[in-house]
Amino acid sequence: MELILLEKVNNLGLMGDLVRVKPGYARNYLLPQKKALKNTEENRKYFEDKRVEIEARNLELRNEAEAVSEKIDGQSFIVIRSASETGSLYGSVSKRDIATAATESGLSIDRKQIELNRPFKEIGIYEVKVNLHPEVETTIYVNIARTVEEAEAQSDAGEEETGETTVEAHGETEEDEVVVEEAEVEQAETSEEQVEAKE
Repeated sequence: MELILLEKVNNLGLMGDLVRVKPGYARNYLLPQKKALKNTEENRKYFEDKRVEIEARNLELRNEAEAVSEKIDGQSFIVIRSASETGSLYGSVSKRDIATAATESGLSIDRKQIELNRPFKEIGIYEVKVNLHPEVETTIYVNIARTVEEAEAQSDAGEEETGETTVEAHGETEEDEVVVEEAEVEQAETSEEQVEAKE
């Protein structure tokens, strides 16, 4: 499917570019998020007529994002979770958890702005990228620990554990997170059944 981009989209193109994408990516992400228009004669005319207005709005949003970026860049957020003695979490820390921790600290970050390949499953300090605007990216740190004291000790020790620096994942949705969590539950239930069978 051919689209006209209304803003910069990473690994795809800049505002005004004509791009070809898979229909699913267009329908599920670019069109509903108003990041692009279908490439029709009518839409090309609309874009050209409104180009100055769209560029001005983009500049305004970028300036706002840069101001927010200055406030949150390098900030660390603590997330308290139960974990085993080896540091494996009983559960995981997802985009939603990170956004909630930021909000509780008085900063507004939408979970859709957070780049995360998969939820974190171990205690540690993780670097996380946040896309505040297509042209403004910043970095925060998520300190996952069993207690506030443990989080402070990790922070003081300057431990930046093996937590992967996140990589952009186009089209990732809340449904993807749910599927991952459901798969984990099924795996846990299967393990319990195997233990019961052995007994």
